[in-house]
Amino acid sequence: MSLLFRITQQNSTSYMLLFLFLLLCLLLLVCDPCRGDPLFTICPGVSNYTSNSKFESNLKQFIQSIPSKTSPTGFYTTSLGSSPDQVYGLAQCRGDVTISCASCINNASLGVLKLCPYGKEATIFDELCEVRYSYQNFFSHMVYNGKYPVWNSTNQSVSDPVTFAEALKNLLGQLSNKAVGDAKSLYASGETGIGGENKIYGLVQCTKDLSSSSCGECLRYAQGDLVGCCSRRVAGIVLSASCGMRFELYPFFQESTDGNNRKGKTSKILIAACVSVAVALLLTGFCLYCRSQKKKEHKDIERSGRALLHELVISPHATIHSPRNIVDGSDEVNNQELPLIDLATIRLATENFSDSNKLGQGGFGIVYKGVLPDGKEIAVKRLSKRSWQGLEEFKNEVILIAQLQHRNLVRLIGCSIEDDEKLLIYEFMPNRSLDWFLFDQTRCKMLTWGIRFNIILGIARGLLYLHEDSRLKIIHRDLKPSNVLLDDEMNAKISDFGMARIFVDIWRQSMLWRDFSL
Repeated sequence: MSLLFRITQQNSTSYMLLFLFLLLCLLLLVCDPCRGDPLFTICPGVSNYTSNSKFESNLKQFIQSIPSKTSPTGFYTTSLGSSPDQVYGLAQCRGDVTISCASCINNASLGVLKLCPYGKEATIFDELCEVRYSYQNFFSHMVYNGKYPVWNSTNQSVSDPVTFAEALKNLLGQLSNKAVGDAKSLYASGETGIGGENKIYGLVQCTKDLSSSSCGECLRYAQGDLVGCCSRRVAGIVLSASCGMRFELYPFFQESTDGNNRKGKTSKILIAACVSVAVALLLTGFCLYCRSQKKKEHKDIERSGRALLHELVISPHATIHSPRNIVDGSDEVNNQELPLIDLATIRLATENFSDSNKLGQGGFGIVYKGVLPDGKEIAVKRLSKRSWQGLEEFKNEVILIAQLQHRNLVRLIGCSIEDDEKLLIYEFMPNRSLDWFLFDQTRCKMLTWGIRFNIILGIARGLLYLHEDSRLKIIHRDLKPSNVLLDDEMNAKISDFGMARIFVDIWRQSMLWRDFSL
């Protein structure tokens, strides 16, 4: 009971640890909202470079330099090398992003190398930044190739599409004019009401290498596509190499700062950073605590395993108490001596639990085929490691199957407990299990009516023995095709007693007590 209490306590600690981890992630998002996966990637594939070429060297130099070069202003362009290996590169962060710019650029630049391998031109869009490179000079040239991330199709529809579309169109038009009028940033964000307290929040931006007129042209294309695709949805985004637009029903961008509120924003960032550090330290402490508790739990399970092994195997004359059960007029059952097979022998027999020897897998572990040094074939059930549940099944199987002898019950021929391993060794069934035949369109044809009838009789005889004729009245509780094994003559044998229970025959118990009193 004390071990179970500690395991339950460990589960409570795990839930608290998960909560703190999620809280830490939330706080970190306040300071670094850059996502791990890009929104969209453009890999034209019209021209590729070769590995270890001069172009690859120039490209990697560009990738390594842009996080630090882009961060101060949020925008950076450069060209490296000379034709035909010259690389033209551009990196830009969203207009409202400051401290997360370098992180976003770093993630995006590394991602573009993986997503567009050996491409001589590519563009990758993250939520907060964009990275683009090419073997051709694209600076100051407006390119509109509107792209719709899959993210658009996951959004819900609005209840009043006509009103919503009109409000969205007006907002995007106003923001486009505002961005074009600010030739330095070519960026604008804002909001508009749509009835009651509901609002639409929008953001538009062009790459800073464009002129105001080119930016305006790009944004007109983008607005037409965004309104056309997403004006009936609660959110939408359209991306292009030279500009982009997005809208949501919540403020997804940071409000523009000026001299009056920059101090307040800095204070909020510092507070969030401090809280994040505090939670991180607390999380580290909990991790260390949970690790020590897990080691302690593991030692307790090992100790319980050794004690169980001593009780069931080393002490063949030990008694297994069955409270509230009367078996042949007694509440104790003498345990049969069960051979103990060392782990090294089992590893050798199963080729170190090779996947090629795997016969099947159940809820409590995996079954492997093995061959002992004397040539005898065996089936080895390898129960779950470091699991109290696995230890309980081990005990249940040894207690029950070691007491039962019947031609229609699988025979347990040994067991092993060493280190983290809990192994049960059974006689090998060449024809595997009944489900292997039943649920295969080809093999099921091998089950003629005669064979099926013989299997049914075998299962019935096994159950009759468990329920009426054995010293212990056993209820299997998990009888299914996968737990009916077939020998070389297709005779059925019931297996897997991990969930079985001894049944108390109340009437028989009362009769035994009456006879005893007489």
